[in-house]
Amino acid sequence: MAQRVARNGRKRTTITDVAERAGVSVPTVSRVVAGNYPVAAATRAKVMRAIRELDYVANAHARALAGATTKTVAFVVHDITAPFFAHIAQGVEEQARTEGRTCLVCTTQGDPARELAVVEQMREQHADAVILVGGGSELEENRQRMIHFAHALDEAGSRLVLCGRPALGANVPATVVEYDNEGGAFAITSHLLSLGHRRIAFLGLEEGFTTSVERLHGYQRAHETFRVDPDPTLVRAGSFFRSFGYEATRELLAEQRDVTAIFAATDIVAAGVLHALRDGGVQVPADMSVVGYDDIPLTMELTPPLTTVHIPHDELGRTAVRMALHRHEEAVPQHVVLGTHTVVRDSVAPPR
Repeated sequence: MAQRVARNGRKRTTITDVAERAGVSVPTVSRVVAGNYPVAAATRAKVMRAIRELDYVANAHARALAGATTKTVAFVVHDITAPFFAHIAQGVEEQARTEGRTCLVCTTQGDPARELAVVEQMREQHADAVILVGGGSELEENRQRMIHFAHALDEAGSRLVLCGRPALGANVPATVVEYDNEGGAFAITSHLLSLGHRRIAFLGLEEGFTTSVERLHGYQRAHETFRVDPDPTLVRAGSFFRSFGYEATRELLAEQRDVTAIFAATDIVAAGVLHALRDGGVQVPADMSVVGYDDIPLTMELTPPLTTVHIPHDELGRTAVRMALHRHEEAVPQHVVLGTHTVVRDSVAPPR
């Protein structure tokens, strides 16, 4: 039989070589490498010693063909440059490293079709977990396809993780790590209403995406609690970009509406709002109060520092990985909701 030769010309160590050195069968070595089947501690120690002595590197593709995972955690986001996603990504990467996994980052640019394609690709690559971060599409067709992929990942020994978005259903095999998105929006809108604001604009409604819709629901529920009828014309649709916050605020100022406060759907949108108000000669918070959502580090650098809703970004990422990889342990839940809270800074005051 011809020997396998590495690119440097030396004989490449095979799984058979490891089995012979350890005095065990090839399937036993495969189980130790994959980590997906119980092996006696003494046997595992012999195999690992042989692997070190022979400098054996497992073939990831071969393991995938055999049905094992590839020690990879896939992290799927809309845009890795956005601070919200970047800080959750840091938690995912740190916990994945602690768990001995490699973290693979994939971006979708907010395209639901691209997100589904990435999930399918990660299933084919036998990732240990596929973590979807941020709001998802509310379209029923997309939801049904995601449910299909959740089952497909489960059958392949992998796991779909929904991080910062609601569950797909009671019987769907997926790990869910949410934060109290609607509750955070309710709390910060209530803060404005308790100070006497009654004309509060909401900037950043993205129809069909769970994150935006839940924040709007919180805004509306707070108005109902305070028995204030919200003006639907003050709810402005737009993307979570600074440029949208700027343009939407300029429009509000041009319309000369009696708005006294602006709830920006994200801190990035709020940065655009503050810029537009400054350009328009509107003082914050003397003439207009402004709040955001996410509590990214940028909020402390804005002028004035922004009142916002704090999301536990790092904890979200860490929890998502930990729950998915330890899902077979009895004490590990598969659906948790992390808390949010209002961080009061200098961008809010009672209306004049």
